[in-house]
Amino acid sequence: MLSFDPNQISERQNYKFLIGTIIPRPIAFVTSTGTDEIINGAPFSYFNVVSSNPPMISIAVQRKAGQMKDTARNIIKNKEFVVHIVDQANVEQINETAANLAPTESELIRAKLTTVPSEKISVPGVKEAKVRFECVLEKAVELGEAGNVGVDLLIGKIVHYHIDETIYQEDQRIDPDQLATVSRLAGNNYAKIGEIFEIVRPD
Repeated sequence: MLSFDPNQISERQNYKFLIGTIIPRPIAFVTSTGTDEIINGAPFSYFNVVSSNPPMISIAVQRKAGQMKDTARNIIKNKEFVVHIVDQANVEQINETAANLAPTESELIRAKLTTVPSEKISVPGVKEAKVRFECVLEKAVELGEAGNVGVDLLIGKIVHYHIDETIYQEDQRIDPDQLATVSRLAGNNYAKIGEIFEIVRPD
């Protein structure tokens, strides 16, 4: 087995090891309000559940050359955001939002995504997602070496769910086949859910 010290390899190689091995990764499409009330939208695959009581999720927003990205800056300033689950029907539009745009430009316009108002926060969501989580910022943590912050870890508390009726089952579960999520692999690659199998947990 090969052996590597993360401090002895480049940042790029660390990145390749992580995104190539921690797969598949769920994708959060995040909307936030930016400069001049422009709605910013961006996808993030450093994303997961934190807690169900209270319901909280996490998004890690990597800085670029030490500079905070628009999403992190907007959320830390306004304390509100919407997280959408990316699926097979919207992934190509969401991919368009990864383009580097100025803070005064909206990725939603570029991707032809349709905004819909939220129930409990001022930030809108997008109609094209089957799942939307309205969130308020619970905590923002700067991570990295001393004097060299590399990532903004954002913990959001969900204050309202929007679930498409086509994926909602009578037993209050979500139908994974109908949701048809996609996940990130490395490079330009994505993955579908694939075969689902069951293993009963021991008592």
